[in-house]
Amino acid sequence: MGDRIQLAHGGGGTLMQQLIHQELRALYADPAQVLHDAARLELPHGPLAFSTDGYVVQPLEFPGGDIGSLAVTGTANDLAMAGARPLHLSVGLILEEGLPLELLRRLVASMAMAARGCGLTIVTGDTKVVERGKADGVFLTTSGIGVVEAPGPIDPTAIRPGDQLLVSGDLGRHGVAILAARHGLALQPPVLSDCAPLWPQVSALLEAGVRIHCLRDLTRGGLASALQELAEAAEVELAIEEGRLPVLEPVARSCALLGFEPLHLANEGRFVVAVPPQARDQAQALLAASGGAWIGSVRPATGAGARVLLTTALGTERLLVPLSGELLPRIC
Repeated sequence: MGDRIQLAHGGGGTLMQQLIHQELRALYADPAQVLHDAARLELPHGPLAFSTDGYVVQPLEFPGGDIGSLAVTGTANDLAMAGARPLHLSVGLILEEGLPLELLRRLVASMAMAARGCGLTIVTGDTKVVERGKADGVFLTTSGIGVVEAPGPIDPTAIRPGDQLLVSGDLGRHGVAILAARHGLALQPPVLSDCAPLWPQVSALLEAGVRIHCLRDLTRGGLASALQELAEAAEVELAIEEGRLPVLEPVARSCALLGFEPLHLANEGRFVVAVPPQARDQAQALLAASGGAWIGSVRPATGAGARVLLTTALGTERLLVPLSGELLPRIC
């Protein structure tokens, strides 16, 4: 049993100390960092953003990522959506008795690599162990702090009629990757999760002087849910052009075979952004390298209320509505 997690690893004794020092130390950028009940942080002056999230994705490893990289990147991306540069992260691990230590080591290494890729440091954390069958291997919770670099508030209430809507890259890949891994689908070519840090793209927009009214990452529920949430919060109508939506051919083909809509599938490295009309071309040029595209615009709400309208390839309009239930549970 020496190569697997035991209940004693969560008991506060010798095995727990061994787990922390032998397996979890790799999370910290500074190996000499003192482990204490709280981390003391030296933060830049200015407003801060704070976010927390839990991760229960199955399977734990999937094409293009794993629960470790997903947890680090996901919380960093939540901070980026507030116009904040990610700085520091805490990690809470719920480990199941019997978890292979080799798997834990891969996840820890993945989290450390993701932290470096996001430009943040993991500064504190906690570990608990539960009985077999109680945690599906690993559950993770991450909380992050970032310094706000946007010159003004970024939120749905700043959206105005006339604003232009863009996405930062192709849609639906994370959902298809999880589906394929969970059900053993041998997709050819393989579809990899789009899990990636979003701050570099947000930072590029801010440094270029693009006035960002709103950002929203496209996680659970995909683009359809995000757009509906924005329309309701801003009390506007969003007009989207179906032919402008970037969906890779393998994703579109998989969705057609399985009966899914790419706009309802989760993404873990994509956002939608609302900018003033005069900033559209500049924003599109900055996002083009990652496959980003202009997809539509904001209109005043009519008597029908806040809604999202999709113009089809035939020139007709239909409502784009989020699903009422969970299309693909445990995707993050």
